[in-house]
Amino acid sequence: MNILIIEDERSLARELEIFLAGANYVCEICYNGKTASQKIAINLYDFILIDLGLPDYEGLDLLKEAKKNNPDAACIILTARAEVYDRIKGLDLGADDYLAKPFSMLELQSRMQAITRRKFGLKHTIITLGEFSVDLDNRTIAHNGTTISTITKKEYDLVAYLILHKNRTLTRPQLSEHIWGSIINDDCDSNYIDVHIKNIRKKLNTYAPADWLETVRGLGYKIKLN
Repeated sequence: MNILIIEDERSLARELEIFLAGANYVCEICYNGKTASQKIAINLYDFILIDLGLPDYEGLDLLKEAKKNNPDAACIILTARAEVYDRIKGLDLGADDYLAKPFSMLELQSRMQAITRRKFGLKHTIITLGEFSVDLDNRTIAHNGTTISTITKKEYDLVAYLILHKNRTLTRPQLSEHIWGSIINDDCDSNYIDVHIKNIRKKLNTYAPADWLETVRGLGYKIKLN
């Protein structure tokens, strides 16, 4: 998933980036509100972490922009402000959660996972697809209980992201932006999503047919899940 970190304290921003990248998120950092506002206006993110105490921008105004331009993004407020009003105002403006500084990185990750489960209506973290199962917590794909070790991190990310958007067709640019953090350049290497899907199918079909992973001709891919 693609995350925008908006934090002017550079050491904390870097700490967030290292931790979340280690948890297989794609991270982008903005150290000021002006740059963040520009990025929010043109890019799409899965999560936006917003520091309210920015020196050049009112954090709550940035939250409004995020909800307007990135309505599908989950927004988490990071704040050192103790006032209850700021927290309530942020939640009223559409923030999905807030964390008071200092906070635990593990707690942040846990809250992000909870938001993801709630957002996509997941009651369980192990998803069954025919003879296969996908463990969203442990980031593994298994066949009849045996983990398929040949699946790479990015191949797993593709399957997991399609599961979150089950029964919905995702285009190649959508998959690229949310998993790699960039839009595909149609004139250069435009088939690398197709190559990854082909490799996933080849590996899975060694065990059993993966009919649930569908190609929608001319559009993209989807996972069919009841």
